[in-house]
Amino acid sequence: MTTDARVQPNETTVPLLHCASAPETLAFWRALGFEVTYEQTKPYLYLALRWSGFELHYGRAPAGLDPAAENTGGCLVMVDAVAPYHATFSEAMRRAYGRVLVKGQPRMTRYRAGASRFTVVDPSGNNIIFIQRDEPTELEYGGSKQLRGLARVLDNARILREFKNDDRAAFRALDSGLRRHGDAAPAVEQGLALAALIELSAALGDAELVPGWGTRLAALRLTEGERERVRRAVADPAALTPWLPRAT
Repeated sequence: MTTDARVQPNETTVPLLHCASAPETLAFWRALGFEVTYEQTKPYLYLALRWSGFELHYGRAPAGLDPAAENTGGCLVMVDAVAPYHATFSEAMRRAYGRVLVKGQPRMTRYRAGASRFTVVDPSGNNIIFIQRDEPTELEYGGSKQLRGLARVLDNARILREFKNDDRAAFRALDSGLRRHGDAAPAVEQGLALAALIELSAALGDAELVPGWGTRLAALRLTEGERERVRRAVADPAALTPWLPRAT
């Protein structure tokens, strides 16, 4: 379609999200540093918030909406680099809540070094996904066909975690993949899988499994460079310290 010469390519799109609770929504985004630019609850609900260079607007949620289902809606926020955004929100959460919110609602998904996206889930179940502009457009669910064995399992788990936000499916894939391919895989790949299983077990409420994964991790013969690679693969490297202490 030919564009009318009077139309200028300088549009701004602002997402309009469902809001199940105005007080909870405002409190959460204020805690992350957002400015409330408009607040109205009667005769109808409308909220507008701004941070950095983008805005989030909220309207009344439809009757029967269940925020716990987390299928309310959401939006994509395209950025040059996602790590600074995750770090900024993590610091804000620690100040406001004493910890980074990684479970329940609201929450933020974990960020691992090199990841190209993360998600903030608001109190109404909306998913605000921060995506790096140069993120690869092609995804191979099941893992890259160019990889084999445990390396492909690790790639599949990465996709399940970062693109589908499905920690349980990632856990099952890694657990099964380690049984099938672990003995033949390089030690560093085993270490990456075990580190992810430690992180996932804690996140999924299966903390009783952590010592077993940790014992196996501690038994691997890794170079210091490989140990550092394994540490960088999880959101909180300190979680691996009991089994992967730093050299003194």
